[in-house]
Amino acid sequence: MNNSVASRISSLHIAISWATEGAGGSGRVTADLAKYLPAQGVDFFGAVSAPEDVAEVTGGRILNLAPDTSSTLRRLLRTRRTLIQIINEKKPQIVASHFALYTIPALDQLNRSTHIVHFHGPWSEESREEGASKITAAFKHRLEKTVYGKAARVIVLSRAFADVAVRSYGVPEEIVRIIPGAVDVERFGMHETREQAREALGWPKDRRILVSVRRLVNRMGLGTLIAAMQHVSKEHPDTLLFIAGKGRLRETLEAQIEQAGLQQCVRLLGFVPDEKLPLVYRAANMNIVPTMALEGFGLVAAEALAAGTPSVVTPVGGLPEVVASLSENLTFPSPKQQDLERHLVKLLSHPELLPSEEACRSYAAEHFNASLMAKRTADVYREVL
Repeated sequence: MNNSVASRISSLHIAISWATEGAGGSGRVTADLAKYLPAQGVDFFGAVSAPEDVAEVTGGRILNLAPDTSSTLRRLLRTRRTLIQIINEKKPQIVASHFALYTIPALDQLNRSTHIVHFHGPWSEESREEGASKITAAFKHRLEKTVYGKAARVIVLSRAFADVAVRSYGVPEEIVRIIPGAVDVERFGMHETREQAREALGWPKDRRILVSVRRLVNRMGLGTLIAAMQHVSKEHPDTLLFIAGKGRLRETLEAQIEQAGLQQCVRLLGFVPDEKLPLVYRAANMNIVPTMALEGFGLVAAEALAAGTPSVVTPVGGLPEVVASLSENLTFPSPKQQDLERHLVKLLSHPELLPSEEACRSYAAEHFNASLMAKRTADVYREVL
């Protein structure tokens, strides 16, 4: 099918956020689809909860659902009004849900469109991992299952999350489609050398640097990585770990670093603005993704590869799928501290085991191109029209 005006598809995307400062993986997927779907014959319109000025930033292509400062009930009521208004005015052929909570207020209005779910992760399970009560997690699970049960197709980021969608939510396997996430290869494929990137960041040039760009929450495995650094730093004293990100575990991790006497080997950078992320990846010898649970894709792993830096990941969720065909050495044997220690010491002792900068860049460009993701997404939309 060509992309003439007559064959174009109109789509409405309901999501948590549009890629902005601190946006997670789902926010970046939303932004990539907004940028690249039109070239595939799919007109994009969006409704998100953040940022509040998203309509101004995107020239009116994406609207804010409700102010973050309002109560949950008022936010959901306004979300319903906003979505009904958009659906009545735009009459989208496809309504793409990226987050169940913001879709369910208007779920009864979607019978005039084809409903597609972009499954970015099990919200209920993630909540449980971070300490939510059984009742809260069960409520979220029921809400998710209701939304997913109305979908014509469910798009997931990995085989691992396809299994979660089928097993945990009863999604029929025949409607699941796997489309890996994407990276803005041009933005992350910078021309600076590692030394130039370090100079720009004010980082030391005489040390081997590991980075981990993660939210500071339990399932990201940062406490285990810091514990592993006690052994790694003894074997390779010149190694320095930078952890970039914000979250409720900051004080806990700071205390762990201090108690272990690792202040010279591990440093918390706090929140790193999006425009600096390519430099952070480029400046490192390795990017470490030590996730303990519930990782559907691992966008940070692909981003680092696009910058020419090897990503070493735990065998959790979809992470191995990101790096496995590039090199078997990029996957830890397990998320356990001992396996992190041994594998990091091995790679630091034998850097030749890691893929080259050029191999990393080429692999990312071939496998995680945003245009390819948009084409695959458009193909799924056309399946159901």
